[in-house]
Amino acid sequence: MYSDLEKKAKEIRRGVLDITYSEREGHIGGSYSIIETLVALYYNVMEKEDRFILSKGHAWLPQYCILKDKGFNPPLYGHPELDIENGVYCTTGSLGHGFPSGLGRALAKKVKKEKGDIYVLISDAECQEGTTWESALVGAHHKLDNFVLIVDNNKLQILGKTDDILRVEDLEKKFKAFEWEASRINGHSFEQLIYYLKERKTDKPRVIIADTIKGKGVSYMENTTKWHKKIPNEEELKQAYKELE
Repeated sequence: MYSDLEKKAKEIRRGVLDITYSEREGHIGGSYSIIETLVALYYNVMEKEDRFILSKGHAWLPQYCILKDKGFNPPLYGHPELDIENGVYCTTGSLGHGFPSGLGRALAKKVKKEKGDIYVLISDAECQEGTTWESALVGAHHKLDNFVLIVDNNKLQILGKTDDILRVEDLEKKFKAFEWEASRINGHSFEQLIYYLKERKTDKPRVIIADTIKGKGVSYMENTTKWHKKIPNEEELKQAYKELE
């Protein structure tokens, strides 16, 4: 049922690998954990009036590959740079910026009675940022039911396990306490992603905690901080291509 999306996810993973190896720059681990989310959004869920912001900007390469595939031509920087004509609606990289920026857009749409939803993807480590919880208060206060937050919950950050650095769990309970509609899903399941990204239940803003695997898709990259920001050598590159056939 989702074979086309699964093929597209592998294609995007290969694209990220190509760029990282050729440019000697990229964050493969955190990029691979969000690819199913991005593919679900761009190839199934989002409508013309919707907007997406990637707050965990270091994982920019899969979004870059998708925008190119969609006919846009954003410049290849290390992080997203504002370029509305090419589908980039916020400059991100410093964590904690995309969420409040997206809320502002959602509130503006409400005030102007415009159609369309705002989707923002943050990392679980971004939940260590104060702006995340300030934004959660704002979203609930204004009943921004046109806003969807996705948390890439791969449970790792550059220095180790997220909860060992500064514990953020239980995220679902925390967001519910902030009066959000919260769901926890398998972030690599297209069935679950599409269902929950499209779901409309209440007048509350919605958050999806997507449990994911850092480095998903390449066995030796999975669940390790080593591949937060590392360039594969030739042998590693060949093995990755073989697993992504």
